[in-house]
Amino acid sequence: MTVLSVEDDGVDVVYEGTEFRLDRDLIERATEKEYVDVTDHEILQIVEKDPNLSGEPRRVQDILRSN
Repeated sequence: MTVLSVEDDGVDVVYEGTEFRLDRDLIERATEKEYVDVTDHEILQIVEKDPNLSGEPRRVQDILRSN
């Protein structure tokens, strides 16, 4: 299971027991979108080869608002 912790300047990730950070600019380059418009599903696709994308995708902007 992959855990994402979304913050203003990037995402902290725990993937297969390894913790690392995806900076905002890296996510924007990888998705070719503004950070606030990227979804959690798109971030999972950066991290995992074949992620289990269940539920509705949530935009970073919406996740930050709810925190």
